[in-house]
Amino acid sequence: MLRVFNADDRQILKLAIPAFAALVSEPLFLLADTAIVGHLGTTPLAGLAIAATVLQTLIGLCVFLAYGTTASVGRRIGAGDLRGAMDVGIAGGWLALLVGGAMAVVCVAGADVIVGWFGASAGVHEQGVTYLRVAAFGLPAMLLVFATTGVLRGMQDLRTPLVVAVAANIGNVGLNVLLVYGFDMGIAGSALGTTLAQWGSAAYLTFVIIRAARREGSVVRPHRGAIGQSARSGVALIVRTLTLRATFLLATAVATTMGDASLAAHQIALTIVSTLAFALDALAIAGQALTGRALGAGDVTTTKRLTRRMMGWGWWAGVLAAAGLLALHTVLPPLFSSDQAVQDALVPALVVVALIQPISGIVFVLDGVLIGAGDGTYLAWAGIAVLAAYAPLVGAVWLTDAGLASLWWAYGGFILARMVTLVLRERSDAWLVTGAGA
Repeated sequence: MLRVFNADDRQILKLAIPAFAALVSEPLFLLADTAIVGHLGTTPLAGLAIAATVLQTLIGLCVFLAYGTTASVGRRIGAGDLRGAMDVGIAGGWLALLVGGAMAVVCVAGADVIVGWFGASAGVHEQGVTYLRVAAFGLPAMLLVFATTGVLRGMQDLRTPLVVAVAANIGNVGLNVLLVYGFDMGIAGSALGTTLAQWGSAAYLTFVIIRAARREGSVVRPHRGAIGQSARSGVALIVRTLTLRATFLLATAVATTMGDASLAAHQIALTIVSTLAFALDALAIAGQALTGRALGAGDVTTTKRLTRRMMGWGWWAGVLAAAGLLALHTVLPPLFSSDQAVQDALVPALVVVALIQPISGIVFVLDGVLIGAGDGTYLAWAGIAVLAAYAPLVGAVWLTDAGLASLWWAYGGFILARMVTLVLRERSDAWLVTGAGA
């Protein structure tokens, strides 16, 4: 266990605990959709698997709006530039709306083609297209939530995002049940309920940020140069995220070849992994905020000390996640699907997922620390190298028809490769750049 609970631990947990609660609540949008749609039948659930993979990929590509903004705002606050911190946040919000709007147009217009890339059965294809077209209207809101949350995290205000996330998830569940069952809208009702909840969150968080920006004298209207700078600074993180999302796209494509039951089980496993990942990412959020502020203030010694401490927290958080999932791996499947074939495929996959969690805890912490340090270029190149190592593993599963559990063992190899690249970087000093800009 971690030795002697100290002031560093209190500082870490002050950020990590509310971040944990907020981050766990984020995938509850998809968990609620999965549970509600799952009881409509295997075909709608498999359709959700494809649509959700597309949406999560698009949203995941834009995680820089949260992560990069957290680091940039934290650095500027550490350097004493409060107005500059708010300027960064406002530019990120406008960029979120522009990118989210473009993505929504592409998804609505191209849903049939996009879902067709996965080669699913006709029934699954129809359900996936329906969900994707409706849920696409929530993309601008979701990205705006990312950007505004990133500003608040950089300011080390994690309470506001937590309150908003809890309220949004309560609203999401209520709307999903009402629209899916009360109005008999099926999978379209689930997508619409989630979209409405996302827009409610975005509206409130935007109000909070605009109020803070005006207090510091920042200009709220769009500024082309600032938006462009925000976009350019996110390129490396986009590449890094592309490599991460590519792993899930490859895995879903292979799962599709295993039949509808395995694809549905894969969707449930992926949803659970996303939930655990967001939970572990709470420490990464603390790493982003603390690293950004410490390096902004020029304090390298504190940065190194906090990093090592957070790595310890990451390992033990992963151990707890593994223990919990192992205890529940036979309990969870019936909650998501009444199809026995889906349950049978899911149980061994969840065992594999559990065993990966301790390593994942270290990976998430170091990823957050390096993002907080503005070390996006290294993360991008490391991501490309890790994807190159993962592709043959998932290809072997496809060629040998090894099954869903083997597909998740391949993902374990991906996580291990990520840990190697991140630990090697942490042991160097190349990422320890101080000042207001990385």
